[in-house]
Amino acid sequence: MNASSAPNVGAAAGRTRLFFWEETARDWQSAREDGRRPAFSEYVTRSLRALRGGVDREAGTDPSLRSVHRIPLPDDGCDRLPDRYVAEHHTLSLFGLHQHAASEPVHRPDVGLGTACLLLRRSQALTQAAVERRLTAAATAQDLNELVQHLQRLVPLLRQAGIGLDYTRLFRELAAWDGPGRNRVLRSWGLQYTDPGTPAPEDGASAGQERAPYWVTFDPENPGAGAELAALRSGTGREPGTVAAMWPFHRIHMASSWRNKGSLTRDLAAEHTALTLFARHQQTHDRRMHAPGDSPGTAVGLLARKAAGDSDGKAATAALQRRFGILLTSADADELAMHLRYFIPLLHQAGIGLDYDMLRTALRTWDDPRHPDAATGLRHRWDRDFHIASS
Repeated sequence: MNASSAPNVGAAAGRTRLFFWEETARDWQSAREDGRRPAFSEYVTRSLRALRGGVDREAGTDPSLRSVHRIPLPDDGCDRLPDRYVAEHHTLSLFGLHQHAASEPVHRPDVGLGTACLLLRRSQALTQAAVERRLTAAATAQDLNELVQHLQRLVPLLRQAGIGLDYTRLFRELAAWDGPGRNRVLRSWGLQYTDPGTPAPEDGASAGQERAPYWVTFDPENPGAGAELAALRSGTGREPGTVAAMWPFHRIHMASSWRNKGSLTRDLAAEHTALTLFARHQQTHDRRMHAPGDSPGTAVGLLARKAAGDSDGKAATAALQRRFGILLTSADADELAMHLRYFIPLLHQAGIGLDYDMLRTALRTWDDPRHPDAATGLRHRWDRDFHIASS
């Protein structure tokens, strides 16, 4: 960690006392600002030893940790500990493992778990596959205790690579894990991990450059192509950004503040849906099913023309035209995606491609109030394309 970028630590709104990991960072920073050799006080050093002793201990059972807790225990006679107290206990034990033998504070505000794993990957301390395997294991934990076990194996790797972590943010994420806030936590990790604005040390000048979508760069001859498509298909019907297996294939651009919050944006939802549809469309084909310029109208029109040669061609063509007409009346992007899922298996079976850049744009703008005429323009174009391709 770079000593020149010491964390700016302050109590959050509504708290009168810093969390212990924030106190540790301020303790070190105060020594530095006073012109002394930056070091941790005896109180911090003694408390860190107590934290490491709390690893794998049940919250509230280690008397030596009570002085470093900041979440109060209510005196209501209830045997069940508050969720925030349990989350703080686990955060303290993880911080103790991470800070152990580190000469600088490892609490780094604004460095989420996804960002830390991205930096770990780029440090080349581990291979990309190894980092993603550990991040995915954490993201797929069924409950808080399982998540903590995975993080206990991850934070020492961050320490060895000199990478810090925002422990105040982690505390909030652990507190939300077993509740409805988990999806937002997952989305923030995934968005941070795929952030194109976080530069690699050797190519900082390239930060933020556009990366081609997965369907553009997909190589059917890649030995791992089948596994990649299976990972993308696993996201069908799941909330965008929450499927860890899909994270390496996202190319979404988003403001860092939105990434850190795990915001569910139209761009992310459109890319998620396009990726899952492409994976279903592409499977078993030895040529890329992304066909630039071929709108859904063109693709379904080609399908109708192909069906016209069958024995029940007239009925099949009429059925396709009827279903495509229903697609054109979609009220929003979710309904549009639902109708597209009907056609994709038919296009896959017929070997007919589709422009996934165009599809993503349509899913992004179909019901966007900032583009009120987008759906109308797409309907007219796709309807025209259908009649041209089918005739």
